[in-house]
Amino acid sequence: MSVLQLRDVGHSYFGRTVLDGIDLSVARGEVVALVGPSGCGKSTLVHIAAGVMEPRRGRVERAYARHGMVFQGPRLLPWATALDNIAYPLRISGVRRGERAQRARAAAERVAFDRADLGKFPVELSGGMQQRVAIARALVAEPDFLFFDEPFTALDAALKRRMQDLVIDASRAAHFAALFVTHDLIEAARIAHRILVLDVAGRGVAGERRLDGEPGAREDRAVFETVQSFLKDDPLFRHIHDVDERRVA
Repeated sequence: MSVLQLRDVGHSYFGRTVLDGIDLSVARGEVVALVGPSGCGKSTLVHIAAGVMEPRRGRVERAYARHGMVFQGPRLLPWATALDNIAYPLRISGVRRGERAQRARAAAERVAFDRADLGKFPVELSGGMQQRVAIARALVAEPDFLFFDEPFTALDAALKRRMQDLVIDASRAAHFAALFVTHDLIEAARIAHRILVLDVAGRGVAGERRLDGEPGAREDRAVFETVQSFLKDDPLFRHIHDVDERRVA
């Protein structure tokens, strides 16, 4: 059963079409990675799917109860502590203070954020710690769908891997579905059940590849070999590393 469905979605900026004829679906409990060359409209598409932006044409059908979103940057409130940043979605939903704090601490534990750091402000946290807070904030309302917009691009390789494992573990535990935008094929092959490739000019989904096994259960060697096969032998990934700086991401 699909919990997210995009039908013939299109969008344009200042008269320039950046997305056209987009059809995609995400099943309950499925993590779908969306990849494509830089400038093909991946971020625009995930923002439309999440309701942050309205499409110029087409429609988005959502059959989940609630969603969360993790952006390219942590986007934390600088004047709020880590605990209050995590609890913010609950605050604007009217949850009482005591319950907010309790649920925020539980969400912090799920992303292995040290309780001793919950009273710190964002400026006092490392990049990895800030990203853990952002993920905990997305999880605190117990969503059944999560949107990720290239959340680990700025992190070093070791930290990126830890964040990927965190998402994999959280997905297993909470059974949420997700649409995960990334430019990193290794990342896509580690965290997703299925990879969708956006057309080089944003003209629909060029194709998809279903990955063997479950996220978190694939050996590193198998992930590496799968990605190398995509890049060397699969025409679907021919333009995956192209860059078009004239287009909107």
